[in-house]
Amino acid sequence: MEHPNQFALLRQRRFAPFFWVQFLGAGNDNLFKFAFTVLVTYQLQVNWLPASLAGLAIGALFILPFLLFSATSGQLADKHPKERLIRFVKTLEIAIMVIAGWGFVAQNVPLLLGCVFLMGLHSTLFGPVKFAYLPQHLNERELTGGNGMVEMGTFVAILLGQVAGGLLIAVPGVGPQYVAAACFGVAVLGRVMAQAVPLSPATDPELKINWNPFTETWRNLVLAHGNVVVFRSVLGISWMWFFGSVFLSMFPAFARDVLHGNEQVASLLLVVFSVGIGIGALLCEVLSKRHVEIGLVPMGALGMSVFAIDLYFASRGLPPAERLTLAAFVAQPAHWRVMADLALLSLFAGIYSVPMYALIQLRCPPTHRARIIAANNILNALFMIVSALGVGVLLSAGFTIPQVFLVVGLLNAVVAGYIFLLVPEYLLRFVAFLLTRVVYRFQVRGDEHIPTEGAAILVCNHVSFVDAVLLMAASPRPIRFIMDHRIFATPVLGWLFRLGKAIPIAPQKDDPAAYERAFAQARQVLDEGDLLAIFPEGGITRDGSLGEFKGGVMKILQTHPVPVVPLALQNLWGSYFSRVEGGTAMVRPFRRGLFSPVGLVAGPSLPATQVTPAALRERVAGLLAA
Repeated sequence: MEHPNQFALLRQRRFAPFFWVQFLGAGNDNLFKFAFTVLVTYQLQVNWLPASLAGLAIGALFILPFLLFSATSGQLADKHPKERLIRFVKTLEIAIMVIAGWGFVAQNVPLLLGCVFLMGLHSTLFGPVKFAYLPQHLNERELTGGNGMVEMGTFVAILLGQVAGGLLIAVPGVGPQYVAAACFGVAVLGRVMAQAVPLSPATDPELKINWNPFTETWRNLVLAHGNVVVFRSVLGISWMWFFGSVFLSMFPAFARDVLHGNEQVASLLLVVFSVGIGIGALLCEVLSKRHVEIGLVPMGALGMSVFAIDLYFASRGLPPAERLTLAAFVAQPAHWRVMADLALLSLFAGIYSVPMYALIQLRCPPTHRARIIAANNILNALFMIVSALGVGVLLSAGFTIPQVFLVVGLLNAVVAGYIFLLVPEYLLRFVAFLLTRVVYRFQVRGDEHIPTEGAAILVCNHVSFVDAVLLMAASPRPIRFIMDHRIFATPVLGWLFRLGKAIPIAPQKDDPAAYERAFAQARQVLDEGDLLAIFPEGGITRDGSLGEFKGGVMKILQTHPVPVVPLALQNLWGSYFSRVEGGTAMVRPFRRGLFSPVGLVAGPSLPATQVTPAALRERVAGLLAA
């Protein structure tokens, strides 16, 4: 199951056939839609479908099934084996392309519009299967890379499909026939690849299908709302589609009216945007060290805003010019800043979205995963519609296209900040991400022993004021910490720990009520199946040595006999956040420089029956020496 990087998944049957199925499906969608758009815009004169509205009508028809049928498709994906649904969807695609082929040859616009709706239905059925398939075949360490590959593949396929559709339909005399043949051929190839997709058993085979799309849509949204982190992630992904739709929809007008370029310049903007998204998606596995690292999300949001705002400044003062060819456009240095902004904002959008998709897949119950992804697709479609309406309102109010980009960039900062305050886990993981990659060079060993599901207690030596942040960075799941109440008085760190819902504890002799309240909250954490972390020394070491372990963990195990995982922080003593120089911490910044090497070692878990304070201390001491 292990692989050196995300590209190695393309050599494995559990991923490769699925990847090429979704790649070919996305490519065929866009080949067909773009060729049809060019046909009715440049080659046919249709009185009831003006060229100026053709792209809007085709886009609206394609997205309509996502609103109507996503809820039903989510149920089908939970109830039936996913390999069967994938093969059914690809067979349906062949049938649709046969009809569409006749529509191109006969230049029958109503028939082709009907096929647009049917291809939207095809994508609607495939959507929940697509994202529910991955967590059935990839483990937690592979999810980010797998999602990055899918995201990259999708945008590359969109780009290639649109380029191919535009080139084929433009062939004089035989363009429609070439498009018909290409769409049919890609659909058949997708069906061949679908046959190789491995078995993917149903996660809820007893589910009774509710065929009413309206009541089921509402039920799916309520279901997604039941998990706060998952629902906020769904909203975050939907916002990314809102953000991206603004730029994608404005490329033709932006290229023509602001950059003074021809159609080739508009295509270049699409290429830059798609490549940026793909690179950002692929970077996620490297940046996250092959975990689901939602600390990347705030970084992605920040980059999206910074470069969207800079795109406004880069494009607002460009001098008027005759219609520029691609070569003339690229030759002007001012345009390189525009392309750099576009590439970087899309790169950060890829970094922003991939961890959110992986988090949804990881945190959703398997029996409801496809339905929650269906709820995500519904909200994505709604946000894209609102995006189109919002852009229309701004343009009607007299805003220029660069000003629209500025508004969206500023709005992105506001929305992202709001989401991160609602779900502090994103912000906390971002702090942990920065600390472990800028202040420290953090290496984790034995992280496979940190459980990815179920209740457990983590015990660790206590070396510094940022031990909890480092443990957060090493865990694929949120951790609730029991911490000395005095640490909450530390500036900044105290605010972060309160934000992370750390549990303050005071000595029983000093504050019996706070002592009992801490243990009650700890038991509640375990009741909810989450991770609880304890520093059993009772305080930060003052000399770097491992102190005696107190018996608090035994008090919890009496009522909640869960596994206990020993952890050891290495080489942290002597750093800025540890107590040195007379027992004082945080007095000489960067005394060990940036990228100071520190480590965390996790050992195999102990069953509750084998746990004693002395045994735990011995395990942690052994890990420190490892």
